[in-house]
Amino acid sequence: METPLIRAGFRRAISSSHPPTRRRALASQSRTLATHRDNNTPSEPFSAAPPIRFNSSPDQFARRSPPSRLQTTSQDSRVPLLSRIRILPASPSYFTATPTYTDDLLHLSSLLRKHQLLPQAPPDQTEAVAWKTWAQYKSEVDEPVRETRYARLLGLIKRLNNIHPALKPAEVSESLERFKRTVQPFLNKPKPITVDDFGRARAVGRRKSSSASVYLVPGDGEARINGQSLTEYFGRLHDRESAVWPLKATERLDRYNVWAVAQGGGTTGQAEAVMLGVSKALLAHEPGLKPALRRAGVVTRDVREVERKKPGHVKARKMPAWVKR
Repeated sequence: METPLIRAGFRRAISSSHPPTRRRALASQSRTLATHRDNNTPSEPFSAAPPIRFNSSPDQFARRSPPSRLQTTSQDSRVPLLSRIRILPASPSYFTATPTYTDDLLHLSSLLRKHQLLPQAPPDQTEAVAWKTWAQYKSEVDEPVRETRYARLLGLIKRLNNIHPALKPAEVSESLERFKRTVQPFLNKPKPITVDDFGRARAVGRRKSSSASVYLVPGDGEARINGQSLTEYFGRLHDRESAVWPLKATERLDRYNVWAVAQGGGTTGQAEAVMLGVSKALLAHEPGLKPALRRAGVVTRDVREVERKKPGHVKARKMPAWVKR
């Protein structure tokens, strides 16, 4: 029986007599597998690989590391799902420059289309509301809202507020609450002026930097300012007429006496402060005179003030004369 060593020596001797090309071909044919193959063992039939199932996952062909012992099966199945999750904004207006303003505009527009057939209240029955200014709304939403766009939003707000209070839906009232100012000046009701047991009505009038406390009582037409008569205290005829103008306009000069304490400012300011105080006190005695006093122009205070002097100006607005040289 020939040994493998003798067989290898005969092959080497035979291959040395062949040309180099033939020698390489014989060497490739003599290569065998490293594993031992038993001729008696039947060979396994060949089968095709299973088909590849493609999906939308970007990690389907990624090499996955075997799960560690600490990881549970539920966590391992949750990881691929989290990698495919996409966070969506709550509102489509998120991709605009002013998402909050756009949502408010669309919401109010939808409310107006839904309730546009409801009747509107007259102006005297509409609730007086102070709405937020453009600057307040802009700072609240923190968005670059233009003033013209907020004016459009404010128009929708006022139109919805004009719906008759008895028929105004609850959703409209709740939506408008967000646009109201924190402090409502229309809710500040002035304290009513009353007439005491002695028939006196006390009122305060102001003009410029002057103020006057006026007491009005039924009488024969006497008027005293700071303890002096009207002619002694006011030298100008115009100031004398201004002080008692409410009584003269309503033909009540000979029915009431006026006592006033005026301070601050000049004679013109004090005279008009007394005029406003007399008008308020007269309304306490006779409220029906309000239309006549309003036509006379003595119900509302004159809020005009003296404009301050500016640096570089001669007065409030006057500039120094220009000199060429």
